[in-house]
Amino acid sequence: MSEVPPCPKCQSSYTYEDGALLICPECGNEWSAGADTAVEPEFKDANGNLLADGDTVTVIKDLKLKGSSQVLKVGTKVKNIRLVEGDHNIDCKIDGFGAMKLKSEFVKKI
Repeated sequence: MSEVPPCPKCQSSYTYEDGALLICPECGNEWSAGADTAVEPEFKDANGNLLADGDTVTVIKDLKLKGSSQVLKVGTKVKNIRLVEGDHNIDCKIDGFGAMKLKSEFVKKI
């Protein structure tokens, strides 16, 4: 039997083959055996610090909320962010405002 490589995401050795894909049962990552592992994008805050899922950040400028008359004020603390690819690369929930998408250039890491 051929040796199955460890998961590129979590380095687990419990990976297995399922057709043309390799699957990690610990983190749920799926990748193809012949493909090069893609480098995940790095997201940086306004000061150049690297952001990660679960970080706490603060807003560095007043942000008008689309479709509302409310404003997200400077210094608003945002806990437990989730990084996603796209135009707005931070998904989060802000107390009093609900679910939001923010750009990393308008926040700083605490």
